Amino acid sequence: MIAPASAQAGPVHAAELPAQDFLEEARLLPRERAGGFLRVACAGRPDPQAVAELEVLFGLPVALEEMSEHDLLDEIRRACGQPTAAQYAAGLEGAAPAGADAELVAHDLAEIANQAPVVRLVNLLLAEAVEAGASDVHLEAEARSTRVRYRVDGVLQEAPSPPPHLRAAVVSRLKIMAELDIAERRLPQDGRVRLRTADRELDVRVSTLPTLHGESVVLRLLDVEGRRIGLEGLGMAPDTLAALLGFAARPHGVLLSTGPTGSGKTTTLYALLDHVRTGREKIVSVEDPVEYELPGVAQVPVHPRLGLTFARALRAILRQDPDVLLVGEMRDPETAEICTQAALTGHLVLSTLHTNDAPGALTRLVDLGVPDYLVASTVQAVLAQRLVRRVCAACVVESAPEPAVAREMAAAGFPAGRVLRGRGCPACRNTGYRGRTGIHELLTVSDALRAELLRAPGADGLRRVALEGGMRPLRADGWRQVAAGVTTPEEVLRVA
Repeated sequence: MIAPASAQAGPVHAAELPAQDFLEEARLLPRERAGGFLRVACAGRPDPQAVAELEVLFGLPVALEEMSEHDLLDEIRRACGQPTAAQYAAGLEGAAPAGADAELVAHDLAEIANQAPVVRLVNLLLAEAVEAGASDVHLEAEARSTRVRYRVDGVLQEAPSPPPHLRAAVVSRLKIMAELDIAERRLPQDGRVRLRTADRELDVRVSTLPTLHGESVVLRLLDVEGRRIGLEGLGMAPDTLAALLGFAARPHGVLLSTGPTGSGKTTTLYALLDHVRTGREKIVSVEDPVEYELPGVAQVPVHPRLGLTFARALRAILRQDPDVLLVGEMRDPETAEICTQAALTGHLVLSTLHTNDAPGALTRLVDLGVPDYLVASTVQAVLAQRLVRRVCAACVVESAPEPAVAREMAAAGFPAGRVLRGRGCPACRNTGYRGRTGIHELLTVSDALRAELLRAPGADGLRRVALEGGMRPLRADGWRQVAAGVTTPEEVLRVA
């Protein structure tokens, strides 16, 4: 048992602090004694037990002061003597050995990659990426350096770069962690590694690519503990959500989620499955790769090199007596045909397509070779979506919209005399945005739309019929989010 520290007023010194792991997990940092209280910085709602332990340790009641999680974790590291990645990388700049620019053999790279400075630098880069909420980490080889960037809320942001003489060792360290061949630098490689932070376990997908100046590496960070967003957190308008749930409650048919890569299609389908499953149905998914584990769902990862493609997996799944199928992507004619045939035989099929809008999904299926009458009879609805960044709540300010934006918002039925923007602050890394939400376009396959599809399966005609039937287009849904103060006009124009 540690004896309570002195109650004398003044700053809390590093020697008095509890272990760094405790402070990071509890998201608490004692800063000073003042006015008979222990002033403690916190992020979010603190654990009462952790607060009570600090009161016992310091012998003073705690007064909490809110700050952003990113800033708090940075301050904890500094208080405990651990540098940031940028500080640590800068400290290694002058440590270049003689001949550092020379080509190293694989054995030498492995030895350097496992040395403490390289290991610590890689760990700091990954830890800061997780704290920033990054979905990807990019390490891009340039002529004399390595550029590091984090993708936060869908946008790349600069991050600390390793010293030039360690760039090959940093790449090798990542390849060693992912169990890749560090001697092979001429061919792309893919691997994965599991990481654990203070309160999360991450599945990191590692992809290497040989470029003109060396290997570039991209890390995809996935939370394997399944902290998924529910349907209510996707930003859908109430009428869109109600209609989508109505289609998901039907016993058969095809529901499609469309949009470019990284637009949240799979997240939407997972949220839909979470909402509709009751435990009385058999749900099977086939994905490339399986991004998150879903309890109660039999998830099948495809292995094209072994011959397990989407189509082959689907044929096997249909012999497993499923009620609901989740197909990661309809990417070839055979998969598309099997999915539509499964819908005809009494299965509910959820899948994704890469199209720019909802009507384009119907023409895409026809282009894949699915007969138009089969598309018309099986597809129930198509949800197109994009992700827009949320205005940072910590630095929000009001401003007047541009006249052209105001006119377009009014034409869409969302007049706005003012819009909200973020000035930029440490909480949002000076971007003015923090977090993301969705804008959506739900296409209901009505009798009029089926008739148009059978008459002339063109995207323009289908879109005209859908708009006449009341479909709210993506851009109009974006103006809804701007009018609600959730995002900015610039974000809507960027994605829609």
